[in-house]
Amino acid sequence: QVQLAESGGGSVQAGGSLRLSCAASGRTFRSYDMGWFRQAPGNEREPVAAITWRRGRTYYADSVKGRFTISRDNAKKMVYLQMNSLKPEDTAVYYCAAADGSRYAPASREYEYDYWGQGTQVTVSS
Repeated sequence: QVQLAESGGGSVQAGGSLRLSCAASGRTFRSYDMGWFRQAPGNEREPVAAITWRRGRTYYADSVKGRFTISRDNAKKMVYLQMNSLKPEDTAVYYCAAADGSRYAPASREYEYDYWGQGTQVTVSS
């Protein structure tokens, strides 16, 4: 069992930056692939970024490539999402998720993930 807790959300103007953090507790963190998803009002939850635990391979949604960076610190059991050049369309609740097992490519589908955090709100104003 893994417990996940996101932090770092808030309100920012377009063009600004935020850094989301996800703290994991419970079983061995190193063996989990990690991902960030987001859900805007009226929309389905969508993948944003993901990272494998073994080699740190990353995945980014096209909408955030070049602006967002996912990283992890296995020793601290932390995952981060650095978000730069934020746009109003980035406004959503952001969720951290953990996927059990080892994959060659990062898990980018919601059904691949076993554990979820409660989410943190990110609001970008124009």
